[in-house]
Amino acid sequence: MKWIIASDIHGSAEFCKKLLDAYNREGAERLLILGDILYHGPRNNLPGEYNPKEVIAMLNAMKDRLLCVRGNCDTEVDQMVLDFPIMAEYAILTVGERMIYATHGHNFNTSNIPPMKRGDVLLHGHTHIPKCEEFGDGLLYCNPGSVSIPKNGSEHSYMTLDGNVLEWKNLDGKVYMTYTL
Repeated sequence: MKWIIASDIHGSAEFCKKLLDAYNREGAERLLILGDILYHGPRNNLPGEYNPKEVIAMLNAMKDRLLCVRGNCDTEVDQMVLDFPIMAEYAILTVGERMIYATHGHNFNTSNIPPMKRGDVLLHGHTHIPKCEEFGDGLLYCNPGSVSIPKNGSEHSYMTLDGNVLEWKNLDGKVYMTYTL
């Protein structure tokens, strides 16, 4: 199954539409969103075409293909307008013998590691910086970056998980990093 993995839409209709265009272009079956869906947060500038109501409509239309975890900017009020669950702190995916622990990153991260074993993957957004690196005792940390508010000179980005291959791409689909699990 091919997944698109994205984080930190922050209410941008412009970049949510570009993400969904990428989802369709990729032929993915599922979209995993690692939190911060509607609200831009007090520390961020407004993203391009900030329109949470339009983001709600776009994502509700594909509710049967979404898996989401709660970000630090997601609240119960957001859940009231979304037709799919967003309040889970984490989700677990498996690839072969590896567990992928998907979370937003504000609670569990490389400084506060959830229960994981050697070979497992910690997948989170929150920092708005794409990354793939080994850490701790044989763990892997992956971050898709941000769809709408990239930081540290990174691009508007997402990841794909297809079989055991992770690829980081900009919203135009250009691959800039690949990792095989």
